[in-house]
Amino acid sequence: MLWQRLLTAAVLVPFVIAGILYLQTPTFALVLGALILAAGLEMGRLAGVRQTLALVVYVAAIALAMWLVWRYLAAPYIESLQWIMTLWWLTVTAALIVRRRELSLVESVRPGILALGGLVLVAAWASIVTLHAAPSLGPALVLFLFVLIWIADSGAYFAGRAFGRRKLSPFVSPGKTWAGVSGAAFGAMLAGLVLALSPLTPDAQPVLALTLLCIVVTLVSIGGDLWESRLKREAGVKDSGNLLPGHGGMLDRIDSLLAAAPVFGLGFGLLGGGG
Repeated sequence: MLWQRLLTAAVLVPFVIAGILYLQTPTFALVLGALILAAGLEMGRLAGVRQTLALVVYVAAIALAMWLVWRYLAAPYIESLQWIMTLWWLTVTAALIVRRRELSLVESVRPGILALGGLVLVAAWASIVTLHAAPSLGPALVLFLFVLIWIADSGAYFAGRAFGRRKLSPFVSPGKTWAGVSGAAFGAMLAGLVLALSPLTPDAQPVLALTLLCIVVTLVSIGGDLWESRLKREAGVKDSGNLLPGHGGMLDRIDSLLAAAPVFGLGFGLLGGGG
C-alpha cells in the first residue's frame, strides 16, 4: 500500500542519509555489506535455492568476495570490473526492453543466476564503497547517486501514472511505460545539471557530459529493475522478500542501485571526478 511505502521511506531515508554522510568508509562498507548480504539471501531464493544450508553458503561466498575485493583489489581492477558491469547492464537493459515473449516459470536451481547475482551484488558494493572513499567529496557523491535514483523513480512513477499508455516491457514488467522512462530521464537531466554546477565537480566538468551521464545511469537503473522483475516472474513471486513494509524485500529496494552504481562510478571517474 502507498501509505506503507511512504511511512517506511520516511523512517529509513534519514538513517540512509546520515549513514552515507557521517560514517567512515570502513564502517560504511560494513553496513552496506550487511544490506548486500540480505539482498544476496533473496537472490539465492530467486535462483531456486531452498535449503537453508545452501543459502548460508551462498551468502557466505558473497561476503568472502566482498572481503577479498576490500583487501586486495586495487583501483584499476575496480575500474575493469565497472567496465564489465556497464557493458552487461547496457546489454541486458536493451534486451529486456525489446523482449516480446512470455516468461516461463523456472523451479530448478539456476547456477548461472547465482553466479551472476553474486557478481552484480559485489560489483555494486565495490563501486559505492570506492566512490565513498574518494577524497573530500566521496560521501556527498554517494548521496547524490542515491538521490538520483530516488528522483528517477519518482519521475517515472508520476509520469507513468499521468501519461503512461505504451508499455516499456509488457512481458517483464507490465507496469512500466515509456512515459515513465521519459519522466525518469527528465529528472535525471535536472539532477545532472545540479551536479555539473555544484561544488561536487569543482574542476569545471562539462555540463553536457555530466548530464548525459546521469541520464544513462538512470536508463540503466531501469534495466536493473527490469532484470529483477524477470527473476521474480521466473521464480513465480511478487516480491523478493518481505523485509520492508510496503516495499517488499531488500533486493526490491536496491535493484536500480545495483545497476546504476558501477555505471556512475565508471563514468564519473572517466570524466576526471573520481579522484
